Amino acid sequence: MPLVEEEGGRAPGAPQGPAVDAATAQAYWKKTSGLMLTVLAIWFFFSFAIHFVAPAINPIHILGFPLGFYFAAQGSLIAFVVALFWFGKRQNEIDEEFGVQED
Repeated sequence: MPLVEEEGGRAPGAPQGPAVDAATAQAYWKKTSGLMLTVLAIWFFFSFAIHFVAPAINPIHILGFPLGFYFAAQGSLIAFVVALFWFGKRQNEIDEEFGVQED
């Protein structure tokens, strides 16, 4: 939300975008915030939960390394990258659904 608005309801120098009614904007924000919370939950799981479980699975070794190492160090990074690409793709789909996609 802009801090300073012109008479037309837009911030000074703001680009002229498509007009969206309040109901559409609310539905758009509901989907966008739901996606954001989903990605944050995935981030939390792979940032904290996996690392708490790692010591319990460390007795299992793969190529001489504990399984917890692969899950915590390698698996978390892979999950973050996949989540970022998925988030970008899904957000673009939401933008196109509501007609506010970028050119």
